[in-house]
Amino acid sequence: MNGLVIVDKPEGITSADVVRCAKRLLRTKTGHLGTLDPFASGVLPLCVGDGTKIAQFLNYADKDYSGRIQLGEETDTGDPTGTVTRTEPVPRFDDAQLHEIALRLTGEIDQVPPMYSAIKRAGTPLYKLARRGIEVDRVARRITIHSFRLNQDDERNLTFAVSCSKGTYVRVLAGTVAAALGTVGHLASLRRTKFGRFREQDSISLDAFEAGNVEVISLAEALHDLRQLELPPADASRARSGFLPLLETVPRGHPGETMKLVDRAGELIAVIACDQRAMWRYARVFS
Repeated sequence: MNGLVIVDKPEGITSADVVRCAKRLLRTKTGHLGTLDPFASGVLPLCVGDGTKIAQFLNYADKDYSGRIQLGEETDTGDPTGTVTRTEPVPRFDDAQLHEIALRLTGEIDQVPPMYSAIKRAGTPLYKLARRGIEVDRVARRITIHSFRLNQDDERNLTFAVSCSKGTYVRVLAGTVAAALGTVGHLASLRRTKFGRFREQDSISLDAFEAGNVEVISLAEALHDLRQLELPPADASRARSGFLPLLETVPRGHPGETMKLVDRAGELIAVIACDQRAMWRYARVFS
């Protein structure tokens, strides 16, 4: 069994818990893309078997989220699992203000990662330092917010929908929104509705997965967005053995591009990458 399985992770368990469940049921190597915190739910792609070998080509996908921001209370983690560290009154606001804030935060922006994150400092994850009461300076990262909508639920709660690039911390975005309204806040709930082209309607519940209702997306289909080149049988056999001269016959690419090579049955043979000299090299080969 090789490919991707799209699971709808429920609240209350870790992404690693889902992987352990999959390994137990499928009895093969399994990993996941894009960690979801235990309090969050939604689209969690699992890489199964040789699917683990294509994770590097999928991890840079954009993601969509929906959720709720609670105003007036700041937590040390920026989410509902943390301890309240600060409270502030919530000023009155209207839809026009929310629209202006969402518009201001759309596009390329700089975002400082939170202390409660898996980013490492001298080999130690920041969240481990945070748990010891240690805070260190973090360098702002450039992220992209493709679209952002804010709506008032009541005077202390907002709902939102956001489409963003890899590396976006939605909990930081929640705090930024609260600050723009003149108060503090935290991310109260979070659901991932899309990972790359995989949507929540493409996912299966963990209960259905455990019952054996598993639909595996093939390696080639998982890499749907890559340009594809179909090889005849003789060339397919050479490519599976990593035959370098074959790449000289591949149509010219542009630096940084990746392409998938498939056989006549549509099975993935290899993923190739174009270097800065516009020369193709094998990035992954599948036997």
